[in-house]
Amino acid sequence: MIEKVEMEEKGTISIHTENIFPIIKKFLYSDHEIFLRELVSNAVDASQKAKSLSSIGELKGDLGELKVTVKVDKEKKQIIISDNGIGMTAEEIKKYINQIAFSGATEFVERYKDSNADKSQIIGQFGLGFYSAFMVASTVEIDTLSHADGSEPAHWICDGSTEFTITNGTRTERGTDVILNIAEDSEEFLEEARLQTILNKYCKFLPIPVEFNGEVINNPNPIWTKSPSDLTDEDYKNFYKELYPFSEDPLFWIHLNVDYPFNLTGILYFPKVKNEFDFQKNKIQLYSRQVFITDEVKDVVPEFLMLLHGVIDSPDIPLNVSRSFLQADANVKKINTYITRKVADKLNEIYKKDRTAYEEKWNDIAVFVKYGMLSDDKFYEKAKDFALLQSTDEKFYTLEEYRNYVQANQTDKNGNLVILYTNDAEKQHAFIETAKNRNYDVVKLDHMIDPHFIGQLEQKLEKTTLKRVDADTIDKLIETDAKPESVLSEDETKRLKELFEKAIDNQNMTVGVEALSVDDQPVIITLPEFMRRMKDMNRMGGGGMMMMGNLPDMYNVTINANHPINHRILKGDDARGEKIAKQAYDLALLSQNMLSGAALTAFVKRSVELIDKE
Repeated sequence: MIEKVEMEEKGTISIHTENIFPIIKKFLYSDHEIFLRELVSNAVDASQKAKSLSSIGELKGDLGELKVTVKVDKEKKQIIISDNGIGMTAEEIKKYINQIAFSGATEFVERYKDSNADKSQIIGQFGLGFYSAFMVASTVEIDTLSHADGSEPAHWICDGSTEFTITNGTRTERGTDVILNIAEDSEEFLEEARLQTILNKYCKFLPIPVEFNGEVINNPNPIWTKSPSDLTDEDYKNFYKELYPFSEDPLFWIHLNVDYPFNLTGILYFPKVKNEFDFQKNKIQLYSRQVFITDEVKDVVPEFLMLLHGVIDSPDIPLNVSRSFLQADANVKKINTYITRKVADKLNEIYKKDRTAYEEKWNDIAVFVKYGMLSDDKFYEKAKDFALLQSTDEKFYTLEEYRNYVQANQTDKNGNLVILYTNDAEKQHAFIETAKNRNYDVVKLDHMIDPHFIGQLEQKLEKTTLKRVDADTIDKLIETDAKPESVLSEDETKRLKELFEKAIDNQNMTVGVEALSVDDQPVIITLPEFMRRMKDMNRMGGGGMMMMGNLPDMYNVTINANHPINHRILKGDDARGEKIAKQAYDLALLSQNMLSGAALTAFVKRSVELIDKE
């Protein structure tokens, strides 16, 4: 029988900087709640190592049910994190807890003691994860028993100074207890609700069961760790509900799985997006070996895909990351490129496999596609084959298809293809009908991202311009050599212009008389394309265009020289002509929802009087 030897060893760490823990506590993490993630992750790691050693026969005896337990003792003001992993001997404590971690601490302090470094710097590279415990604890204890045959339990205690004590431990079974004696300024972490929130945030998908208050609080086998061939659509939808309990079902998803030149798994979901430029960012969760890191994934995921939801897991991204690290890391850049390509390939696959289903989803996914085309030239080259334009007749065309469809009829006298668009089919209905009367087609571009998308199309598509259907008269939007001739003389044209200027009496309205089709409106009010675009860009905060938001709208009022109503205006005296001109002008305003208040009341009153006279 081996005689048990009582042990007590005191020591100090040979480092250059005294009182190192206050410095570590200051710089380690900006949010002290991270301590629980670090310690639970360490416990999970010890459990997984036990599993690995058992599989190769190096861990003797029954492996047992591996789990990590988190307990709170309010009376003793303690938090205990326990595992039945590989455990440690006294010598291993001195090696892994004292020597390695403290040498890392020395390097850390030497590097950052005189700098204003980002508090979220990469602590993991210095081996300091365990010492996050001292952010909330006045003293930390380790009670552990190694899996190795003949091992004796060991107990380590440190109060945050450079001194430690190792004595015999009390554990009788393999594993480790980390006991935190909570400092007075951190007693908030003794509240069970607080710990539950932290565990739900960081430990929800850890690969070993984590027990708190007698219940397992995590899903150790999330579906991103499984093969797509083993999963059903319902599995993906149920996992989405697990991540986002109050969201509608996603449109579709992409299962990521790559092991070269980096390791990456995950699932990205395309959510249903409202028709507004409302970026609900921070919906993608970044994990490292199923440990939650952050939901700020801007550098990992391309900006235009920040609207996606889901999970990305990569062991190549360290647990403790800073923005500067993410921006500079080569693997992060490769992951970013890979995700862009996978999304493009998935969209192209859906488009080719079932175009009808793709068209049905287009209004929900258009913002992803268009923003991607704007943000990434490589994505544009792929997406131009499956980006769609939707006509006011509810038909869909790829860019190339649409060009072929309208080229013969909508090419102006200078050889430029003119694509007519509307950003509000209801308000611009009269202009759309006028275009259709010429056998022209009109597409819908009514999302807030579309002013930018329009500009890109004009840059990318050769000899192509886009014009809003209400930006001018139809004959000026698509100029051809064939133009209607005016039936008015020069004097009649001048008098008609003067009558309307008096009736309108508004310096923001520029009046002109033009020969239009008899079927066109008698008065057409338009806001020039340039000004419309500037105002659309301004609504999105377009760079350099903010001043446009403060300028008054300058409209063109086009009087149709060939319309019978305008001929009637010229037949009577000026007073009567001016009155009819005012009525025709107000009618044009009304058709564009530009007439309201007292002006609308006056218009209705005049209309009643005119009806009475008939």
